[in-house]
Amino acid sequence: MTAKIILNPYASRWKARERIPEVEAALQAAGLAYEIIVTAYPGHGITLATEAAAQGFNPIIAAGGDSTYNEVVNGLMKFAGNGHSPVAFGVLPIGTANDLADNLGIPKDLEAAARLIATGKTRPMDVCQVNERYFDNNSAIGLETSITVIQMNMKHVHGIIRYLLAALIGIARNPQWQMKLEWDDGVYEGPATLVSVGNNPRTGGIFFTVPHADPFDGKLSFIYGSVPSRLRLMGLLLKLLKPDQGNITEAPEVHEVHCTWLRIHTEPGTPVHSDGEVFELDLHDLEYRILPGKLPILVP
Repeated sequence: MTAKIILNPYASRWKARERIPEVEAALQAAGLAYEIIVTAYPGHGITLATEAAAQGFNPIIAAGGDSTYNEVVNGLMKFAGNGHSPVAFGVLPIGTANDLADNLGIPKDLEAAARLIATGKTRPMDVCQVNERYFDNNSAIGLETSITVIQMNMKHVHGIIRYLLAALIGIARNPQWQMKLEWDDGVYEGPATLVSVGNNPRTGGIFFTVPHADPFDGKLSFIYGSVPSRLRLMGLLLKLLKPDQGNITEAPEVHEVHCTWLRIHTEPGTPVHSDGEVFELDLHDLEYRILPGKLPILVP
């Protein structure tokens, strides 16, 4: 069948647009029948993915970074939510961080990634939902999303260093919230600095915010904690860089939970992101849930 490639030209600060000939060469070398369409504005990928699925394209491939993957996943989930069979999803990593691709072991080399797509091998991956928005990798409120807003507004710093610099600025500002969290068999009410929900362990290119998250276990994994000290937050930043021993979940202020749903009320309101894309700047009530094995994804 013909693959639809939904390419975000803005990914990696417009570098993705320059790589279109490279993308086409990789797809042709892999022997794939394909059509490429380019997104024109934020959110366009959602519409294009829904339309491509309705037109019978399979698989549907997101070419870009994590925000591009997120839009295409939202479009595919919208299509499947109307009673249709799910469509295979794949990625061509040409973004900045490419967290989903790295978490799943999808190669960044475009020829290798295209060959992977050509195999047609899929695995049913969990998809997470926050309110009406789906995400495949990570979502958060509190400090993490405040940092995301900071890095989005950086115009002259690029690459992974942008995420790290934004984290330092966010820690210096040290915002705090009062939250009530409820999940399957637990509740917490009190001060909170961060809540991070992971379908995969890594976000922002280098931060293992939910290091034990597994996108194939049918569980919603999250961490939460209250860290009022800037100095202590700096120490925790170092733990966020560690996927294994010494990671963030070993800090006494941080708690890790695996569940199927999570409801949050927060004062004041907080920004919210899904896969790095901020979709609300001042939200007070959120509901997360897990959709086990909802998305057939092309993986090694």
